Amino acid sequence: MSYTQPVSIPWLGGRELEYVTDAVSGGWISSQGPYVKKFETAFAAYNGSTHGVACSSGTTALTLALRALGVGPGDEVIVPEFTMIASAWAVSYTGATPVFVDCGDDLNIDVSHIEEKITPRTKAIMPVHVYGRRCDMDPIMDLAHQYGLRVVEDSAEAHGVRPVADIACFSLFANKIITAGEGGICLTDDPYLAEQMAHLRAMAFTKDHSFLHKKLAYNFRMTSMQAAVALAQTEQLDSILATRREIERRYDEGLSGIDGITLMPPRDVLWMYDLRAERRDELMDFLRDEGVETRLFFKPMSRQPGYLDPVWPSLNASRFSEDGFYLPTHTGLTEDDQEFIVGKVRKFYAA
Repeated sequence: MSYTQPVSIPWLGGRELEYVTDAVSGGWISSQGPYVKKFETAFAAYNGSTHGVACSSGTTALTLALRALGVGPGDEVIVPEFTMIASAWAVSYTGATPVFVDCGDDLNIDVSHIEEKITPRTKAIMPVHVYGRRCDMDPIMDLAHQYGLRVVEDSAEAHGVRPVADIACFSLFANKIITAGEGGICLTDDPYLAEQMAHLRAMAFTKDHSFLHKKLAYNFRMTSMQAAVALAQTEQLDSILATRREIERRYDEGLSGIDGITLMPPRDVLWMYDLRAERRDELMDFLRDEGVETRLFFKPMSRQPGYLDPVWPSLNASRFSEDGFYLPTHTGLTEDDQEFIVGKVRKFYAA
C-alpha cells in the first residue's frame, strides 16, 4: 500500500551526494576507502569517545562488541525484555544465553530487577535506550563494577545520547535518526577493544600470512560509500536532533487531552514517537485507510519463538505491547503533516 504519511523517510539534506560522488570517482569504494576512517573519527568525536569502529549493521555492531569482550558459550548476558530482537540475537550469535529483565514505565530495562538476574555465569549487561529514552546508566554501571561485569549500550535508537559503557553500539539503518542506508558503529574509549572489534569485523587476517586466520571472525565491514553518507549525516546531527525535538513537541501538544490516548514519558532524543491507545488495532486500521502508516511496539522477547517463556503474561513489556504503537516520525515531517496525522487520530476518537 502507498502511504501519504509513511512511518519513516531518510533525511538526506547535507553533503551525502557530494561525498558519495567523491568516493566513487576516487575508485576506493570498499571498506579500505578513506570515508570509513573519516566517519569513525567524526562520529566518535561527536560523542566524546576515543575510538569508532564502523561495521555493516547495528546487529553486527552488538555482535562485535560482545565478542571483543570475550562473551561466548556458557556465558549469560542480561538483556531487556522490551527491545528489538537483534539485541537478543547478538547474544545468541556468540553462543551465550540472553537473560531477560522486564521494563519499567519508560519501556527501558527496570534497573531494580537487574541484580536478581545476575549469576556466576553473567558476563555482561546490555541496556537499550528504547525509542530514544536514555536508560538510568549510573546504577547499571555501579552494578557492573560491583560484580565485575562489562556493559554494552544498545544505542541503535539513540544517536545523540552520550555513551558511558565499555562499548556503545549504534545502528545506521534507513529509519534511524541518522543513516547510511545500512550500517552500524561501535564506540569505545578502550584501544584494545577497538582493535579487537576492527580485527573481528574484517575476517581476522593476521600478519603472519595473507590468508591465515587464528580465530573465528566475520565480514562485517562498512563500504566507503556507506561511510560517505554516514559522515554527511553526522555533520547534520545537531540540526537533525533539534528538528526532531520540535516534532516531539508538536505531537505532545496535538495529542494531549484525547480520551483514549496515553502519552509516553519524554525522550532524550526522538527516534520514533511512541504512544499507547485504547482500541489500538482499530485506530491503526483507520489511520492506514487514511494514508497514515504506523508500527506496533516491539513484541517482548519472552513471546519470541526462539525465547518462549511462560512468564510473559505477567510482564510490563507484554502489557505495553498490547496497546502501544508509534506514529510517523522522521526529520522531514512538517507541521502540516503532523496536523493531518493528529487530526485523523482526533477524528477516530470523536466518532
